[in-house]
Amino acid sequence: MQKNVLIVDDSESIREVVGFTLENAGFNVFAGVDGKDAQKFLDGRRIDLVITDLHMPEMNGIELIKVIRRMATYSNVPILFLTTESQVEKKMEAKDAGATGWIIKPFVPAKLLEAINKVIR
Repeated sequence: MQKNVLIVDDSESIREVVGFTLENAGFNVFAGVDGKDAQKFLDGRRIDLVITDLHMPEMNGIELIKVIRRMATYSNVPILFLTTESQVEKKMEAKDAGATGWIIKPFVPAKLLEAINKVIR
């Protein structure tokens, strides 16, 4: 069965590159422009992985992670934090909120897929 991945990033180019990489690897992709927009996909449909940026308007990545972790349907979905931040504090904040792991931008598509394959069920 095809896996569903929700990408959340305010950068259209990042959404396109990540989406293209995942679609070519056989994933079905949904994309939100920020945490608030992404919630429209958290409507009961199956989501196998969330990849979210940190810095976004309306609702940032850490706030989105907290919302997802409070939703029974999605509380155990792996969440990868995709960010330009390399500060340990931000990584720990994301982990404390419920992130499964993180990927630093810019990323290499092969490394992104490697990280996804480690966490997706």
